[in-house]
Amino acid sequence: MKKILCATDGSSHGEKAVAFAARMASLEKVPLAICTVNVMSGGIRGPAVYAHSDREVSKMLTDAVAMAKSMGAADVSAIELDAREVAASIVSYANREGFDHIVTGTGDPRGVKRLVLGSVAATVAASADCPVTVAR
Repeated sequence: MKKILCATDGSSHGEKAVAFAARMASLEKVPLAICTVNVMSGGIRGPAVYAHSDREVSKMLTDAVAMAKSMGAADVSAIELDAREVAASIVSYANREGFDHIVTGTGDPRGVKRLVLGSVAATVAASADCPVTVAR
């Protein structure tokens, strides 16, 4: 294993993914990149609107990096991906940057959001060119 990508949405399930990925990166002594996808809507004839503000994304990533480092991951970076499709964005970034393992959470357990985020994990697992761990 050469490098791990962990996708998080800042939820408790995302935190479980970060914790799992941090332990894996620490044990394997490999770099860990933590990403979050800021979902974009609009933008065709109007302004692009993002699901999270820059401050929210920064806090999500800063907290995730701090957590990973506190769990022993030594080489941790953070990346914001702006995209319309969460799963496609994660898989595309992993392929483009040569990650050989992806870790993601199962999603937020509340209502419709659970269905959407749960389908993200399933789509990442089904379409990635590398192994995917879905942390619970």
